[in-house]
Amino acid sequence: MFPMLMFDPMYLVFALPALLLAFYARFKVQSAYNKYLRVENWQGLTGFDIARRLLQATGLYDIQVEGTRGHLTDHYDPRSKRLRLSPEVANGRSVAAASIVAHEVGHALQDAQDYGPLKLRSALVPAANLGSWAGPVLFFLGLFIHPNLAWLGVGLFGLAALFTLITLPVEFNASRRGLELLKVYQMTDGRQMVGAKKVLDAAALTYVAALAQALSTLLYYVFLLTGFRRND
Repeated sequence: MFPMLMFDPMYLVFALPALLLAFYARFKVQSAYNKYLRVENWQGLTGFDIARRLLQATGLYDIQVEGTRGHLTDHYDPRSKRLRLSPEVANGRSVAAASIVAHEVGHALQDAQDYGPLKLRSALVPAANLGSWAGPVLFFLGLFIHPNLAWLGVGLFGLAALFTLITLPVEFNASRRGLELLKVYQMTDGRQMVGAKKVLDAAALTYVAALAQALSTLLYYVFLLTGFRRND
């Protein structure tokens, strides 16, 4: 029989390290971002200006730059070929703004050059979205109905975990490209490059934390199912 679902102390064994890493990553991002938000980039350009200059310099003339609402909501959309910047980044003249813009232009370059991991991640978006909500639902229903349904939920959630895994090389590569763009086109000086790298390294840590959370949840699901089978 499946035991009644209630708080399981074993969940903390799996989840707590990943949760602590997520809190630490968020702290590092806010700390680095807020610090270098107060440091003006070497050329005194806004995020919009930097985006346009980098896109033109790299021959990406078809990419549109536009604003988006929110805080740190900056992203590149490969479907619409639009680079969207949050207000602080779009209008800011900081090293933090420059580093985030360069990172997103790095994604645009990946798209233009058919970077494999980006194409794979984009293809996985529908499956990952489905797996992130349907996986847990089917898993917990399966605990009461049939283990095969629960394993289906594990498989679906595994697609969401796979998405977070593929995201790592995509984001790391975009940051590497972005830092190279800042250096080549002199958007920051040598000292400010250190700050730009700290901002992007902190942002990368959030993706590592997301992967850790997804894997810890996946392992917990597998632990529950295999534990139930031993008790049957």
